[in-house]
Amino acid sequence: MKKILMITTGGTIASRHTANGLAPMISAREMLEYVPEINNFCIPDTLEVFKVDSTNITPDHWLRLASAIEEHYEQYDGFVICHGTDTMAYTAAILSYLIQNSPKPIVITGAQRPIDLINTDAKSNLTDSFLYASSPQSCGVQIVFNGEVILGTRAKKTHSKSYNAFSSINYPHLAVIQEGRIIRYIPQEPADHPTFYHSLNSNVSILKLIPGMSCGVLSYMLEHSDAVILESYGLGGLPASPDYPFREELANWVGRNKTIVMTTQVPNEGSHMRIYQVGQTAKEEFKLLEAYDMTVESVVCKLMWILAQTTDPAQVQKMFYQPIAQDLLFLSADY
Repeated sequence: MKKILMITTGGTIASRHTANGLAPMISAREMLEYVPEINNFCIPDTLEVFKVDSTNITPDHWLRLASAIEEHYEQYDGFVICHGTDTMAYTAAILSYLIQNSPKPIVITGAQRPIDLINTDAKSNLTDSFLYASSPQSCGVQIVFNGEVILGTRAKKTHSKSYNAFSSINYPHLAVIQEGRIIRYIPQEPADHPTFYHSLNSNVSILKLIPGMSCGVLSYMLEHSDAVILESYGLGGLPASPDYPFREELANWVGRNKTIVMTTQVPNEGSHMRIYQVGQTAKEEFKLLEAYDMTVESVVCKLMWILAQTTDPAQVQKMFYQPIAQDLLFLSADY
């Protein structure tokens, strides 16, 4: 049977009620006691790297998590990471960049309700995750949640309370898990060996545009960040009204070694800035990078990974547009 290491980080799945609300308190060994059936198809082991509410996750936590996987990589056949749902999509994305081409599965899961409750999704999510991590056809980074297998670079939390918390954005589910069976929709091709990365540049910001926003906010972010992601409307564009001089503000930062990426607030189908004048002129004038069909979580994490390696604009652009773990499928013909 496969040896699977369960790495715990806290989150709702490991929480108990306190006077101030839920807080992570359940140990990794205690969690395994709730799913004894996994011993029928794998040999589980545990490692607790930290115990936090996932709202408190930082890039330092991500590096510790990736380091723990690297340290134990040769000893186990797969990994199951128990994580809070609030930032799980970010963690799935960042691990897809920090641990590339893993021939072994790295499965991230959690729950909307703690594992010690009678009415909980934690037991089924954890069992499904061990099952998927034990399959010889599994590889790479993915989220397993509510019977669905979602590519790590394509996941987004779309429900705050329901058990179907996550959606796969602009990409099909890899598989579903029903009654102990894995039904695969997209076969995965395992690589020969993984590549691990060990640094991140967390100086990345997001500015969500709203009607009437002062462009001074953009100026502040560009001054204090190495990269700014502009979350625009629809297919992507920059306000061009004389009352809101965003373009003039951007012009002040051209040539100052800042990375600026345009994405969209719309969850599905992605950006395409050349469709409308407000997008095409901004893209051409300021040489903005465009996220296309990437999730915001993947854009953030990919920039942190890239900027830890280079700040050269040409190299940043090349690396940003290089698909990794199926994070980017649509590129306009002009690139």
